[in-house]
Amino acid sequence: MEFTTLVIVALVFVVVFALTSVKIVPQGFHFIVERLGRYHETLVPGFNVIVPIISSVRARVDMRETLVDVPEQSVITKDNAAVVADGVLYFQVIDPTKATYEVGDLQRAIQTLAMTTIRTVMGSMDLDELLSQRERINASLLRAVDEATASWGVRITRIELRDITPPADIVQAMGRQLKAERDRRAQILEADAEKESQIRIAQGKLEAAKLEAEARERLAEAEAKATRLVSEAVANGSGQALGYFLGQKYMEALKAFADSPNQKTMVLPVEMAGVAGALAGLGEILRDAVPASSAAPKVRPVGQPQPGPWSTPGGGA
Repeated sequence: MEFTTLVIVALVFVVVFALTSVKIVPQGFHFIVERLGRYHETLVPGFNVIVPIISSVRARVDMRETLVDVPEQSVITKDNAAVVADGVLYFQVIDPTKATYEVGDLQRAIQTLAMTTIRTVMGSMDLDELLSQRERINASLLRAVDEATASWGVRITRIELRDITPPADIVQAMGRQLKAERDRRAQILEADAEKESQIRIAQGKLEAAKLEAEARERLAEAEAKATRLVSEAVANGSGQALGYFLGQKYMEALKAFADSPNQKTMVLPVEMAGVAGALAGLGEILRDAVPASSAAPKVRPVGQPQPGPWSTPGGGA
């Protein structure tokens, strides 16, 4: 009976020893083992064996990236504006021994450090800088907090300001300022557009005036050339060119007078013989221009009777 009791006690002792000495560490964690109250070793993920009674697990350290919520707090900026800010912080333990022995409550310590650093960094900046340079603020916070937690065996991977809320009156003033700035830009754009339009209109008028002056100049040159040719023809003893020139001008004047929109009835206070003479001069010029071999009809002067079959060349019946 006594032997059986001893066997049972021995088996129980072996089971308890096995249970207390074998440690299974899950992935993503490290166990800190102490022996007789002092740090002894760090257990990595997997199967591990320790000496029971004299050795014990001091801490189970999470080696994964961990989120810390930075609570909302009031911050006074450099230009005495009270804003409310909050954020988030991510950290990762890289040395589980330091994270266990160098700081008491790691997450609370990191949270408190982040809050004080946010007040320090944001308090040294103006409100406009806080609202427009958030990336620079995040970089400054990350650098400051990471340097402070380096002795804790922790690496700060990211810190972000989640929200920055200025006072309501400052928000309204900023809205009015933004509207005024947009109105100013719109007026500048409208003025520039009007200026550009006036410049283009003036350039168009200038080009049109240049073209019109050039056309008048060429017309004057053609008129002068025609006048010079007629003058040379008259000087050489030919009156036909002068008659053609005067007849053309005469007919152009009559056409312009007849095409007048205000003219309903045209009265010619001129002698029809003058018109007939001009036409006769044109006819003489045309006869001289046509070669002798062509069978061009003769132009009868106005007022001369048409000879009949009974009339003679001398005009007698």
